Amino acid sequence: MKHLKDLEQMMKYFTQPPGAFLTVKDKDGRVNTMTVCWGFIGEMWSEPHFICVVRPQRYTFNLIENAVDYTISVPYGNLVKELQICGTKSGADINKSEIVKFIPAKKTISPVVDGCNAYYECLINYSDSLKEAFMSDEAKSHYKNDAHHFYIGKIIEAYIVD
Repeated sequence: MKHLKDLEQMMKYFTQPPGAFLTVKDKDGRVNTMTVCWGFIGEMWSEPHFICVVRPQRYTFNLIENAVDYTISVPYGNLVKELQICGTKSGADINKSEIVKFIPAKKTISPVVDGCNAYYECLINYSDSLKEAFMSDEAKSHYKNDAHHFYIGKIIEAYIVD
């Protein structure tokens, strides 16, 4: 598996707007994607993991809470309009499959977004909410009772499409 292949290139596009797509298909078959611009890749439990974060107010939160996996699809400078829409419009209000094309992932139930350059398919191993009691004052300044929820996903497939 090549989860670290071209990591610097991927992070250049992932961490800066317009970001990347976090896509989830829940156990009821509902699919949604949202734009994300932060997360973490590293080793945990001796295996590669991708940690994504979702606010509880997001439509995607309802799906990922009822899912076993998620995918991250990172376009390298393309799909800018689609990322903007998926970051500002809720899947509760619009059908995101009319904005992006979902295609089957290699190993996860959740699909990936077609036309991206880097893909991470992740099985959810753990989730938990940020807790204000443990935050520094600086971190607290970013939240008003809407702290993100972490999803620690074991990377079971990672690939680059040129």
